[in-house]
Amino acid sequence: MGEAIFCGQKARPSKNVAKESHMDLQEKLQDLQQQALKEINQVESLDQLESIRLSYLGKKGQVTQVLKGMKDLDPKDRPLVGKTANEVSDDIKDMIETSKDRLESQALDRKLAEETIDVSLPGRSSEPGQTHVILQVIEELEDLFIGMGYKIVEGYEIETDHYNFERVNVPKDHPARDMQDTFYIDDLHLLRTHTSPTQPRTLENHDFSKSPLKMISVGKVFRRDTDDATHSHQFHQIEGLVVDKSISLGDLKGTLEVMAKKIFGDSRQIRLRPSYFPFTEPSVEVDLSCFNCDGEGCSICKHTGWIEVLGAGMVHPQVLEMSGVDSSTYSGFAFGIGADRIAMLKYEVDDIRHFYLNDQRFLSQFKAKG
Repeated sequence: MGEAIFCGQKARPSKNVAKESHMDLQEKLQDLQQQALKEINQVESLDQLESIRLSYLGKKGQVTQVLKGMKDLDPKDRPLVGKTANEVSDDIKDMIETSKDRLESQALDRKLAEETIDVSLPGRSSEPGQTHVILQVIEELEDLFIGMGYKIVEGYEIETDHYNFERVNVPKDHPARDMQDTFYIDDLHLLRTHTSPTQPRTLENHDFSKSPLKMISVGKVFRRDTDDATHSHQFHQIEGLVVDKSISLGDLKGTLEVMAKKIFGDSRQIRLRPSYFPFTEPSVEVDLSCFNCDGEGCSICKHTGWIEVLGAGMVHPQVLEMSGVDSSTYSGFAFGIGADRIAMLKYEVDDIRHFYLNDQRFLSQFKAKG
């Protein structure tokens, strides 16, 4: 039959919906309080506790939803419900805080239990590290030359053929430029065979109107040698260079004497023997009086009383000119020290390979001073 019709109009639904009294709202709030207490007492984690807080006290929480019914209450009843709501909210907050403190305390107790240290156990010993013996020698030489006014210049381990050979006056037909002696990367690049490329690189950028040039360059160098007791395909070299007006061979000898006495002791003497290097003229081999027999002759010095330690000489004029330095005004000396060889001689090590085997029984014998 459809909806009832009265006077040509549809009948409107009744709006007489039962309204909740203030007693009903107060009862709901108290029920929520008991429910929250029960849930809070059962939580086992802080995350669960936070979820309960949001469920009851958040902007869309259950307490907030109950309070929305206050708008339909008689104005005189609203304060009663509001008071109850505040009490319930405060109680829930207190219960949450108490539970939070309990959970945090339990978490701390668990962490402390996991990290408990048995103080009756023996301590764990740890051996202090130390500088490698070769680095000790390098640092000793660096300190010496820095004290003499030298600066330290860094070089490139991957070098160009131009700077490694041509700029230090090594001719095209020199054996060192053969594939058998040098690690070539391509036609133009190689692993440097000495630290000498720092000489032309530094010379061409130095302003001699401000100061003379006094430098050392320290680093690894690479050669295609067969590893044995006295040879290695990789070793450490210290390049020295001094250029100024009126530098002489006497300056070179005096510098090397200071170095020898510093490393090997005040009683050591040096001698210079004529030799040949393409980047120096004249060139010399530097021998050290034998520290074992004091020059009397023994198996270490092959009964000569002297031990070869390094090569040196006066910088070749052509090396200066190729770097834009006037060789008629400036002169200089250069030397190349093998740090590995110095360490072998200083500590009487008979096999260079000992330095690279990382055998702690061997390395621990060389305690750094200080």
